[in-house]
Amino acid sequence: MGEHVAWMREALTEAEKACVLGEVPVGAVVVRNGEVIGRGHNLRETLLDSSAHAEILALREAARKLGDWRLTGCTLYVTIEPCPMCAGALVQFRVSRLVYGARDPKAGAVDSLVDLVRDPRFNHRVEVISGVLEEECRAVIQRFFRGLREKKDDS
Repeated sequence: MGEHVAWMREALTEAEKACVLGEVPVGAVVVRNGEVIGRGHNLRETLLDSSAHAEILALREAARKLGDWRLTGCTLYVTIEPCPMCAGALVQFRVSRLVYGARDPKAGAVDSLVDLVRDPRFNHRVEVISGVLEEECRAVIQRFFRGLREKKDDS
């Protein structure tokens, strides 16, 4: 479990980068053979692109680095449970394992609302480990949204 904690800390570093930009603080890293081959943090507002989620950006970078869209043997670490788009991307990129921090009860498509990554009807299934640094990952998101509410209350 120590290995997962170390990589999740890398994902949390990415989440903090998003927060500095005023983006929802979600961070992700793709790891293969003990090396980070893709990093990403939310950039939807910055890029004006609703697909610019941390997971998608990290997966794209990893595919470019490997020169292959198939990310077999790779693990995606992400601070929050992936949404339907990102869960679908995990299947499409053929990611072997997903490790995430906190559940997303409003949009999670792995354990909360649906389970896209382990659905036997798809031709690929992803191993899932959840709850790694769960409290820290949840706190980053909660702090961000609390700050938004406080700004709104002050106006």
